[in-house]
Amino acid sequence: KEIASLQVMEQRANSISMQRHTLQGQLLEAENALQEIKESEEIFKIIGGIIVRKNKKELNKELDEKVEDLKTRVESLEKEESRLRDKLESKQEEIMKRLK
Repeated sequence: KEIASLQVMEQRANSISMQRHTLQGQLLEAENALQEIKESEEIFKIIGGIIVRKNKKELNKELDEKVEDLKTRVESLEKEESRLRDKLESKQEEIMKRLK
């Protein structure tokens, strides 16, 4: 029963780690887009399969908000993953002590 619980915790930790990696990729992409905007005069955005001209100031604001949101979400997942890994380590030690 405890080993099954341990496995569930490991799966949850791995899932959180995958989510964090995905969000970090999105964050990097948004930060790169912000940098490109700063260096460009004309800005275009793909919306539903078409490319439309976009106001630089509006898009910059959208991306700033997206970056902040992603940073918050990544930080939250990092904390959750850390707590879960600590619990996992503690549970593993507890099980190993009982097996001796």
